[in-house]
Amino acid sequence: NLVSQTFKDDLLIIQLDNGRFHKAKRLKVPDNIVLMFQPPHCPELNPIEQVWQYLKRRLRWSLPTTLDQLRQQVKERLDALTPEVIFSIVGRRSILDALSVAEL
Repeated sequence: NLVSQTFKDDLLIIQLDNGRFHKAKRLKVPDNIVLMFQPPHCPELNPIEQVWQYLKRRLRWSLPTTLDQLRQQVKERLDALTPEVIFSIVGRRSILDALSVAEL
């Protein structure tokens, strides 16, 4: 409810990995939240995994010599992620399909 209220003017898609701990018999999902369960054992479908792959490809040839340099490079690349870039990375057909059947 806290997440729903914090983002009350937005539609939120929460992707879950089908773990047993993500299932509840009496869970009441707010109207602005859509739960989308990914198939078991498919981390490549998890949007955050796609973002990490994107970041790692851009860091591949930078050779930081300290942990602070690596942190700075990751921060710079995260800061450069615009909503358009994020959508291009994670805007998968499965997410759009989940939205198309959501009762809003």
